Amino acid sequence: MVNMVSGLLLRRTLLTVAETSSRVSLGTRGQWCGFTTSTTRFSESSLPNPDSVVSYEQLKNMLSSHNVQLFDVRNQDEFMAGRITDSVNIPLGQLEESLKLSPEHFQLLFEVKVPGKDDDNIVFHCQTGRRSAIALAIARQLGFNRARHYQGGYSDWATHEGN
Repeated sequence: MVNMVSGLLLRRTLLTVAETSSRVSLGTRGQWCGFTTSTTRFSESSLPNPDSVVSYEQLKNMLSSHNVQLFDVRNQDEFMAGRITDSVNIPLGQLEESLKLSPEHFQLLFEVKVPGKDDDNIVFHCQTGRRSAIALAIARQLGFNRARHYQGGYSDWATHEGN
């Protein structure tokens, strides 16, 4: 009972804070949270190598076996217009701060478990692969060294899926 009350109070506090921020949405899986733009810097050398890329077939297999933590780093309007099933929307500008959240806050905001730094099933995707490559570089700098990205992005997915 105490945990439930604490959780409700925490959620109410977050909602109150969110009301003072612009364009914040809480409580719906995959919607963004209004964090500030990423401050992580990266160089071209931190962009993904071929081992960090997930193909359409690999992603399809990961999804069918429920062995993927799929993060869509597109903007919320892009996400709402079409998405890969089971993906969670964390726009690129909010990714760094989101990955730094406590497990409790992450789960409260995104309704999924926070990814672990040693997890090998973290995959980022965007529309065409550029933002997901940047997301991967950010995640790698934060210690998520086994994360990957779907280079083809939602455009490739939609083509394969006939959307």
